[in-house]
Amino acid sequence: MSVLDPSTRGAENAAMRRCLLVVLLGVAGCYAPRGVFIPVDAYGAPASTEYVIAPGDTLQVRVFQQEAMSARVRVRADGKVSLPLVNDLVVEGKTPTQLAAELQVKLKEFINTPVVTISLEETRPLSVSVVGEVVRPGVVVLEPGAGVLHAIAAAGGLTDFAHKDGLFVVRKAGPRGKPVRIRFTWEALTSGDPASVKFLLLPQDIVVAE
Repeated sequence: MSVLDPSTRGAENAAMRRCLLVVLLGVAGCYAPRGVFIPVDAYGAPASTEYVIAPGDTLQVRVFQQEAMSARVRVRADGKVSLPLVNDLVVEGKTPTQLAAELQVKLKEFINTPVVTISLEETRPLSVSVVGEVVRPGVVVLEPGAGVLHAIAAAGGLTDFAHKDGLFVVRKAGPRGKPVRIRFTWEALTSGDPASVKFLLLPQDIVVAE
């Protein structure tokens, strides 16, 4: 039986590691996204950075000189609130300014020239799921205004097996809409690409690292 000396075994191990690295790099280089998706630059950044109302938020609705029509309400899990005269109203996905304008139109049936203001009294923590090739998959709680990089960092970062061109956000299109899958790349996120870094996560978003 022949016995290899330690230097020979070390050289063979190093060669095997180099071969494995070449294979892994070759696989990563051949990565092609699966399924239907929209590149983040095609999805488009929001026209406004104003807060978007989500289930769990508490709103103060004030109608000028109409105390009976004013109310403090919490947004239900179905994205609706109940308000005097207008009953159930979908508020999820709207900004306070948009909601105020919508309410003013609806209240014209009952009063002349209504003036409505909407303020946020309490906001629900921004909770998103991070799944796939991250160190600690699961639900993470972020500050409002967080983006994809914040979510990945909160999940411990990407694993060595993650495809850096395979980062996605799965988002509800609306109360009745189909989910949309938005694609990001690591290079765009870390180089300050405007469409990528200005993209803000919303409650119930799912960040996927393939």
